[in-house]
Amino acid sequence: MRISVIIPAHNEEASIALVLQKLDENLVGEVIVVDNDSSDQTAAVARAQGARVVFEPGRGYGRACLAGMAELSDPDVVVFLDADYSDFPERLDEVVKPIAAGEADFVIGSRVLGNAEKGSLTPVQRYGNWLATTLLNALFKTRYTDLGPFRAIKYNALKKLRMRDKKYGWTVEMQIKAALWGLEIIEVPVPYRKRVGTSKISGTVKGVVLASVTILSYLFGAALYRLCVVPFKRQARQPDG
Repeated sequence: MRISVIIPAHNEEASIALVLQKLDENLVGEVIVVDNDSSDQTAAVARAQGARVVFEPGRGYGRACLAGMAELSDPDVVVFLDADYSDFPERLDEVVKPIAAGEADFVIGSRVLGNAEKGSLTPVQRYGNWLATTLLNALFKTRYTDLGPFRAIKYNALKKLRMRDKKYGWTVEMQIKAALWGLEIIEVPVPYRKRVGTSKISGTVKGVVLASVTILSYLFGAALYRLCVVPFKRQARQPDG
C-alpha cells in the first residue's frame, strides 16, 4: 500500500521531530506536515527531518487537514496524526492493518480502548469525548468510543466524504459521513501520552468552549439533515402514482 501521512502543526517545534523520527520509513511513502500559521521553527524542524512542508496561513485544524489533502500524491491510504507527540507514530502499522487486511475502509485509533497515560486526557476532554460519542452513536447507530485524531482511511473513501469543516468539527464530520456513506469502520486500541507543550484547545477555556459548541452543533445539524432533508429529497425523486 502507498501510505501518506498528514500532520497538522501549529507551533510544535519542540515535538515535531520526535513525531517524524518515530514514523517507519519502510511503511510510509509520503509525510506532509502542514504548518498552520506557526510563529516558531516548526517548518524548519520538519523540513530538516525530511518531511514535505505545506503552509496554511488560515488557522484551524480542519483547514490544515484540507491543505494537506490538496497536496497528496494519490496514495492508497491516508493517515492523520497529531504533531504534539501525544500519539505513538510507531504504532501506525496497527492502525492501518485492518485496511491492509481488507477488513475496513476507515480505522480510528481509540484512546479509550487503549492505554491513556494519566493526565494525558483532562476530565473535560474525557467528558466531552464521552458525550460526543454517546450522541453520535444514538443519532447515527454507530459504535464509536473516541474522536481520536490518530486515524487511517482509504484515499478513495476520503474523497467521497467531501470533507469541509475547517476548525474543530473535522473529526466528528469524518465519523458522521463515514457512517452515512456505509464505510466499514473499525476502532483499534492505541496508547496516548501527555503532549509536549500546551494544548491549543484543551489548554484554554476558550478552546474547550469553542470546540464543544462546534462539535455538538455539527452533530445535531447532521442529525436534523438526515431526519428531515434526506427523506424529503427521496420522496421528491419518487415518480407520481
